Amino acid sequence: MSVRRRLPMLRWSMLRAAVGNRNFGITGQLGDGREAAAADFVVARARPGDPADALAKLDEFAYRKSFLVNVGDEKGRLLDAAVRRADPRLALELGTYCGYGALRLAVAAPKATVVTVELAEANAVVARRIWEHAGVGHRISCVVGTIGDGGRTLDRLEDEHGCTAGALDFLFVDHDKNSYLADLQTILGRGWLHPGSIVVADNVVIPGAPKYRRYMRAQEGLLWRTQEHPAHVEYQTLLPDLVLESEYLGPAN
Repeated sequence: MSVRRRLPMLRWSMLRAAVGNRNFGITGQLGDGREAAAADFVVARARPGDPADALAKLDEFAYRKSFLVNVGDEKGRLLDAAVRRADPRLALELGTYCGYGALRLAVAAPKATVVTVELAEANAVVARRIWEHAGVGHRISCVVGTIGDGGRTLDRLEDEHGCTAGALDFLFVDHDKNSYLADLQTILGRGWLHPGSIVVADNVVIPGAPKYRRYMRAQEGLLWRTQEHPAHVEYQTLLPDLVLESEYLGPAN
């Protein structure tokens, strides 16, 4: 059942998200309990063991209840298409939030192992609850930490989750926009990507990741081949956004 499109940017829930943005940068949540409420909504209404229905219920919550800062349905379809092109065995996400992106990865790549990195333990709890209800908890692992924490999270990803040289087929970047480029370069430095690996970055226009976009443009045809997909900020149709899909070409010989 489709969800009728609304303009949440005109509603208190999106205004509250904007007001709570400072809190979000510290805690990973918007400060009004909407993340836990989203999990309650999914568990109460989505069919158990049906990840597609869990996604639909998260979209319904974001349109009808409270705006959520996940990739959303419009840009999510771009993500799905990129995942299917990559056909990953191992996919990594930076920025779990309520688990929506990782859930889309698991649906689009049913044979993949999905690992996601999240700053906030509270978000990890919400996400794991949704994944378990959707029946994909055994395929998604959430590591609480950050790529820039001095190597602790990187070491865990290598030692416990298979992120070793050339093993990473797909990377979804949807966390702190100021960290997009630095974290990608750190992952490149670890050698996890291989030629043909695909990296998708959300919110390149709003809130914006200009350094990341400039880097991809400068490296076009050298290290990367990038498509820029015009879209809109999640769960509304007035604010433009951009999703970058980049194929790693590997270092020049």
